[in-house]
Order: sequence, then structure tokens, then C-alpha cells
Amino acid sequence: MATLVLGTVGRALLGPVGGAIGALIGNRVDHAVLGSPRRQGPRLAELSVQTSSYGTQMPAIFGTMRVAGPVIWATDLVESRGVSGGGKGRPSTESYSYSANFAVALSGRTIRRVGRIWADGRLLRGEAGDSKVATGFRLYTGTEDQPVDPLIASVEGARASAFRGIAYAVFEGLALAEFGNRIPQLTFEVEADAAALSCGTIAQALSPWVRAGDGGTMVGGFAASGGSVRAVLAMLADMSGGQWVAEGRGLRLAVPDPAAVPTLIQDEGMGAEGPGRRGQREVAAEAILPASVTVAHYDPARDYQIGMQRARRAGGVRDERLDLAAALDAATARTLAEDRLARKRAERVRRTVTLGPDALAIAPGGLVTIAGEAGRWRVVEAAWEAMAVRLTCVPVGHVGPMRAASPGRIARAADRTIGATRLIAFEAPPLTDELLSTPRLIVIAAGGPGWRQANLAYSLDDGASWTAIGTTAPPGVIGSVTAVTPGGGTTALIDRRGAFVVTVAEDLADADPAAIEAGANLAWIGGELIQFARAEPLGDRRWRLRELRRGLRGTEAMIGQATSGTPFALIAAESVRTIDVPITALGGRVRFLAHGVADGTEGVQAVAEVTGHSVLPPAPVGLWSRRGADGSVTLGWTRRSRLGWRWLDRVDAPLGEEAERYRVTLGDREAIVTAPGWTGTASMGERVTVRQLGTWGASAPLVGFVGED
Repeated sequence: MATLVLGTVGRALLGPVGGAIGALIGNRVDHAVLGSPRRQGPRLAELSVQTSSYGTQMPAIFGTMRVAGPVIWATDLVESRGVSGGGKGRPSTESYSYSANFAVALSGRTIRRVGRIWADGRLLRGEAGDSKVATGFRLYTGTEDQPVDPLIASVEGARASAFRGIAYAVFEGLALAEFGNRIPQLTFEVEADAAALSCGTIAQALSPWVRAGDGGTMVGGFAASGGSVRAVLAMLADMSGGQWVAEGRGLRLAVPDPAAVPTLIQDEGMGAEGPGRRGQREVAAEAILPASVTVAHYDPARDYQIGMQRARRAGGVRDERLDLAAALDAATARTLAEDRLARKRAERVRRTVTLGPDALAIAPGGLVTIAGEAGRWRVVEAAWEAMAVRLTCVPVGHVGPMRAASPGRIARAADRTIGATRLIAFEAPPLTDELLSTPRLIVIAAGGPGWRQANLAYSLDDGASWTAIGTTAPPGVIGSVTAVTPGGGTTALIDRRGAFVVTVAEDLADADPAAIEAGANLAWIGGELIQFARAEPLGDRRWRLRELRRGLRGTEAMIGQATSGTPFALIAAESVRTIDVPITALGGRVRFLAHGVADGTEGVQAVAEVTGHSVLPPAPVGLWSRRGADGSVTLGWTRRSRLGWRWLDRVDAPLGEEAERYRVTLGDREAIVTAPGWTGTASMGERVTVRQLGTWGASAPLVGFVGED
């Protein structure tokens, strides 16, 4: 600055007095020649929007701030392909998932740590450092000897940069499914210093010219950026209600001290025209005063989002806004607004005095009292003109006490701990009237309040090899049976006596008849499909399920099989992932592997037995026998189908197989028939077994005995 240069020259030529004169001349030249900076310091919006533009300015972070930071390195999105399904007459289904590798710069000076990270406003990383979405994360604090990141080195080779002197974070394999397969807008809670800092301390870290950096307003954090260091220093002075003044070879932040003893001066009227030339007293029109002052700032109580505090006065229409790239609590921001409005009112008055050379020691920022004027005054400008010292002074406004203020309400992103994935897999009869040609398995996953999804793979060879199939569905409801009350339910009647007590981490709800008819509250309990109309909370995450529909879609053989510990899963369309496996898997089992955020390197596994429930016809029902006059026995039964469970047209259900065939077994005899009936010789009480032969195999048996009729 010209003040510093000319002050040094003055000391070299004329000694201490010359230094004082040079500083006064330099102060005037500094303002006249350099003028005001083009940019008035950092802007609030600079910290909230993430960019990747070349030449983006990197703020220097002090204290704790929430910043976006530019993307400084990235690869193309990484695509992962999964295949499921396929079989006779059915195409396989391909699923794709995407992840991203990139680095984000955080600060132009060294930092200590990164706390929370937000992605599109939701927490990606919690207060405890736990990730909410699958990703690798590495932090480089901005030291001058930090190493090259291994991922960047593997991609860029010898030209890879360590970005020394810049604090930055690297994300490796950030799963993008929750963000529309794009890199989300990220903001980071960056802690550079462990405690609050004064504006003077911040200024001293920014410029070697600043001396005694311990004054000014205390802030929780600050982001230094803008057009120049001077612009940042001007903002720091404005926040503190002070000004920068020359001191030795540097600058000092001069802030009015209520306890300081002012210097008494008297306007001597010294100047080129000799004694008698008095200074001036000017009062600006009240119209120049703002009606209100608004301080916009980053509020820690609002997760470092922008907060606003306003001070008002009677009269006027103009609002003056002060944008501070600083972390301030609401009370401090309101006090700053009140003080600024008071200063504006007081500084309408300007008093100019002219003194003799003995006043050279009074520098800008000093406090004086002027003979004949009330109150204390602050020197805002000192100049040496025509062998006289001219001081321009303004009244020192009253600094009021800290004013209470509210930060307002905020919808804070929930910081929920993500538990390990809970996984259940099973084969069930088709839940729609779709005719399947390959076994269809159902996978439901959950993991607690913060759990979202997990990567999923399956194995047909008991874990020797795995096929990736994308991700699980959104969280479902999984638990277990803790108590069973026997009832009299059948597939045709509502069981009002029986009940299940289940333990689940999530909430259950009642369903009215219309909702039940539409498929609500469908559950799988150890192989039986049920629906429940009532879910009664018992506390401790236990629910009693009543008014049951039992043995749905051909699972009546499992009625009465559930005991304490039997798995329970609510089947809702939004939480079910279906996987079609080859028909050759019939009679075997399929192993599933889930990798969620909290599942470690081993993941979580579940096994589904491929029994054929989804592709085999259901067992026939209603076996009857009749003995003819000639002693022959006629057997009959009712066919059931994989299709038409809702029986909407009230006629025979469609066949659902390539041909209608049955295997009838009596003792050691066996016959194949093409209609639901058989006639032949049989003994009274002889055991009869009937299986329908479907396209992909035989149904479960219908067992009975030959009777009199």
C-alpha cells in the first residue's frame, strides 16, 4: 500500500518525524490513488454451489465453515452391469448401476478435519464420520508435503498432482443410484481451527503486513476470498466496526475501545494562511441513512446455512445489506446490525480540525476529544498539508449490549446411524397372474432408520462365483414370529381366533376390506402367505396380527407350521426385488450377498430354497371317491392353476400349463390321466396320491384314501 511505502521512505530520509509525515501523506495517496477495491470481499453464494470451472477461486477457511468447493479431478462415471432372469421364452433383464471417482478442493490453507458432508441437502457423512451411502473417502489436509492420492496416481500416472497446499477430499466409488446417477451437489463442514477467531487474527494470517492480530469481532468461521486481500481486510474491518491504520512497517486493525483514554485536542486553525483558519463541521442529510441494516451470515445453528438478522429505525425506506462470509450466531449478527445502524447515524457528523506539527503522533484510528464538542471522536483520516496536520473525525457511536436473537427454524437433515443389512430371500407363488417359465425368487432387505439400499449379487454354486444384479429395493419390513395363537383359519374363511405376534423394527398398520382386496398387508411367514387386517402395537417393537387370511395362493399346507423364531417379511411392491433364476436351479438353492454401507467387506448373506412354488402348479384339492355297482372305484378332484387366483370371472381358472395331466398313485400302481378323474379297482382305505404334472414339474401331492362313496 502507498501508506506503507511512503512511510518507509519518510523514515529513511527524515527520521521519526519524517516517518510520521510520510505515513500521513501515504494514507492520503493510498485512498486517492488505489481507491476502493472492485470487489467488496467474499460473497455468501461462493460457498454453497459446487463447480468444476477452470480458475475457480479457492477460499482460505478459518474456524469452521460449510463449503462446497470446486471439483478438481474426476474420472468418467463407472458403470456396473447386472443380469437376472432369462429362461425359456423369456429375455434376461439387465440392470445398471453407476459410481463416481472425483476430488473436491476445500480450502486454500491447511485444515484439521472434515465433519459432516451433505449431498443434495441430505447427509452423506454423519457427525460421527459414518457414511450414509457406499463410498470410499480420503482427506488431505493441505500440507506442503502431502502425498499423491493413490487413485489419482493410478489414473494420471506421472502427471498426477498432490495438490500440495490445498486441502481436498477424494471420493472413490461413490454410489450414485440415490442421486439420479449423477454427482450430487456436495457441501462440507470444514474445521480449519479448533476455536473461534478474531477478525484481527484472521487478517494476520492472510497478510504479512498485519500486526497485532488479536482485535475485532470474534467469529466461529470465515472464508477468505474475493477480488484481493485488501477486499477481505476491508470486510474484516467492517465486521469489527474499525479501520486499518499504518503501524510501523505494517497495518493494525483499530477498533474503538470503550475503556481507552482519548487525546484532548483543540482546533488551532493552523494552515497555509496562518492562525485563524478553523476546521469544518459537516452533518449529512438524514435521507442518506438506511431505514434498516440486514446482516447475512452463515449460522452454525442452521447447519451453516445462510441466516439473516435485521436492525430497524423509524423513518427511511432503504435497506442496507451486509453479506458476511463468516460463521456467526444469531445474537452476534443482530448486534452487528444494531451497531452498524448506530454508527451510520453517528457518523453523519464529520468534524475537521487543523493542528500544529506536535499532532503528528495522532494517527487514523485514534480516539480524541475535541474542545467545544461533546463526546468522543475517532480519527478516520490524517493528512499533512501546508505545514499543518489535518484530522477528519467522526463521533464514536454507542456500542450496545449483545442482543438476543433467534436463528429461525430449520429442517435439519437427519443424522441417522445406518445398521447392517438384514436380508431375507425365498420363493413364493407368483404374486400376480403372470405365467412364469423360470423360478422367481423374492429378496427383501432392511437395515434400520438410516439404511437405504445395498448392492446385491447371487450365486448358483453355493458361493463359488457371484453374479451382480444391481441393488436391493428400498427398505422393507423384516422380522420374526415371537408367539402364535392357533385359530381356525382356512383359505376360504377369515381367521378371527388365531393371531401372530411378530417383532419388527418398522411400523405396521391396519388395512380395511378394500385395501385387503387390493393386496395390502400381504406377508410371508415361513412359507405361508397371509394377509392381516389388524396390527396391534404391543410395545418393544412387537405387533399382534389379527383377522387373518391364511394359506393364500396355494400355501395352505404351511398353515399351523409357524413357531417362535419363524421368519416374517411384509411383501410390499416398493420393497420387493424379484430375481428370475434358471429352471435348472429347481431343487437346489440360491445364495444372495448384500453389501451395504455398514456391512464390512464380507457383506450379509441369505439363502433361498428353489422348491418350484413359482413355476409348478398347485396341488389339486377336493379328492372324492365313488364305488360303482360293478365294484370299480371312480376318483375325482378339483384342478387348480398358477393363474386366476382372484377368480374374477367366476368360471374355471385357466390351465396355466402346456397340457392337463395328472399322476395318480394307489399303492404301488401309477397311472397318468389327462382329466381330473380316474376309474379302476381299488381297496377300501387304500392310500391315493394325486399330482398335477405341469410344464416344469409336478405339483405337491393331494393325499387321500379310497372310501365307501
